[in-house]
Amino acid sequence: MKSFRKALTNNRLMRSSAVTGAITASWFLLQTALLTTPGLAQAGRNSLTYGELLRKIDAGQVSRVEVDPTQNVARVRLAGEKKTDAMQEVPLLEQNPELIERIRANDVDFEVQPSPDNSTAVGLLANLLLIFLLIAGLLIILRRSTNAPGQAMNFGKSRARFQMEAKTGVMFDDVAGIEEAKEELQEVVTFLKKPERFTAIGARIPKGVLLVGPPGTGKTLLAKAIAGEAGVPFFSISGSEFVEMFVGVGASRVRDLFKKAKESAPCIIFIDEIDAVGRQRGAGIGGGNDEREQTLNQLLTEMDGFEGNNGIIIIAATNRPDVLDSALLRPGRFDRQITVDLPSYKGRLGILEVHARNKKLAPDISLDAIAQRTPGFSGADLANLLNEAAILTARRRKDAVTPLEVDDAIDRVTIGLTLTPLLDSKKKRLIAYHEVGHALLMTLLEKTDPLDKVTIIPRSGGIGGFAKPLPNEETIDDGLYSRAWLLDRITVFLGGRAAEEEVFGYHEVTKGASGDIRAVADYAREMVTRYGMSDLGPFALESQSSEVFLGRDLMNRSTEYSEEVATKIDHQVRAIVFQCHERARTLLRENRALMDRLVDTLLDQETVEGDQFRQIVAEYTQLPSKHQPAAPSEVSSI
Repeated sequence: MKSFRKALTNNRLMRSSAVTGAITASWFLLQTALLTTPGLAQAGRNSLTYGELLRKIDAGQVSRVEVDPTQNVARVRLAGEKKTDAMQEVPLLEQNPELIERIRANDVDFEVQPSPDNSTAVGLLANLLLIFLLIAGLLIILRRSTNAPGQAMNFGKSRARFQMEAKTGVMFDDVAGIEEAKEELQEVVTFLKKPERFTAIGARIPKGVLLVGPPGTGKTLLAKAIAGEAGVPFFSISGSEFVEMFVGVGASRVRDLFKKAKESAPCIIFIDEIDAVGRQRGAGIGGGNDEREQTLNQLLTEMDGFEGNNGIIIIAATNRPDVLDSALLRPGRFDRQITVDLPSYKGRLGILEVHARNKKLAPDISLDAIAQRTPGFSGADLANLLNEAAILTARRRKDAVTPLEVDDAIDRVTIGLTLTPLLDSKKKRLIAYHEVGHALLMTLLEKTDPLDKVTIIPRSGGIGGFAKPLPNEETIDDGLYSRAWLLDRITVFLGGRAAEEEVFGYHEVTKGASGDIRAVADYAREMVTRYGMSDLGPFALESQSSEVFLGRDLMNRSTEYSEEVATKIDHQVRAIVFQCHERARTLLRENRALMDRLVDTLLDQETVEGDQFRQIVAEYTQLPSKHQPAAPSEVSSI
């Protein structure tokens, strides 16, 4: 650090010296220009030469001559010129006896008028000003050199944004969809405003609150709402701002942050993305990051060490709680972990109502229907959905957002941007059969999610078409996938490849089902190795996550089953896939006429909604009860 400060000081001295030298050189050039300017200006006003002046005097054309020995010029007024006219200047020689003789001989009015000489005073003033500038520059250099060590130590100062009363513009009323988290955090606000309500019965508010949840669920928004509701000093900082290149800087910033917080207690410290500094220590191969670990150690000490932090409440947010150090999560530091999960139906409806306040919506738009169609969306996804719908409305020059814009926005957010439709060709017909294969099995099978729409309009990302289901709210929220549901889902995924084989033959199948096949392999393997849904028995053979975190598990990983069991797993996975594939081909073969009818409709319309699709299917076969087409009065519009 000393060498760093010394180099920093020398660098500043060199730069200041260079600047001072440049100022000195520029001043001398300016001084020379100022002193020589009058002579140049005078030369520019000459209209007579010395010889012409003598000839005009002899000719009697000169009425008055004024000689200025200081500038060595003669000012001449010709005969006939008025006294108000400017006199002409003529440069003289060193000796001018003939001029005086001719002036006397021709009886010309003559006078000697020397001009005052200010060059000495100007030069002296310029030199004094230069000396003053040099002294001022040296004083600035000395002052900066004196403060250089203090500036180098500013690396250890906290960069937290501080507000005496956080005016974030966000209140709890502006946060929807996470009522449980709001209720728990309301206690923090109440404690900051009325601590006697808790201390009277011996209760102690948690020192730290950790907000955990997927990205976009509103963790940072909750922290802003707490700051807006509490009305106490608020410090906000990101976890990455603690870590620097120099070892010890992060720990110094932590100390400085808590020192300022103690002076302003009661207050709130909000650390966003705390996983940047709170990762598990000693988890890397060949040693950890000394700077990050020292910063984490200082944070642990400040949160719960020998010196208490009364009145300081720490709120942190992360979407990766699995990588945090266990010492950071224990009671006394982060006493309470609040999960901010994906919103339910009611939560999505509340979020849509919040974000629809400043949107012009058509009367026939139902936010309830949008909430039903968007299970699995986070708060950020829903905000983006309404914003995309508003952008499409403005692009189409409409006055309000209509159901069409909302529908297109959902497809754009979930699938991709719409491209130019394909022309009639073999490729278009093949894609139509592929997507109808998915959609038809989605409609015929009992345990699958109902069809929302099927289209052959291409999308960005190489998507030629898609058959989109309406996800089941209960299935997504609970995660309770039955064996029948998984088998039907695998069958639906294989419907596109099965349709290509039935219509075009095995040798004409395309790679369009590559994504479907990858999903099929994942589902089938999880059924065998994790869910116990095969002939191998009800036990798990693989862990839920096989990711290696920072090398922690790399050296300790071992095979969880023998090679013989691995072979049996492969056989079971193949059996499930082949069984579902054969089932898909059989259903499509038995309904070939229906499939051709649906393909013709899809080629004509390019997009077929779920209800229309089910009505066509109902003309040929009996549908399962959950896939019955809705009556016109029951179809919800958005």
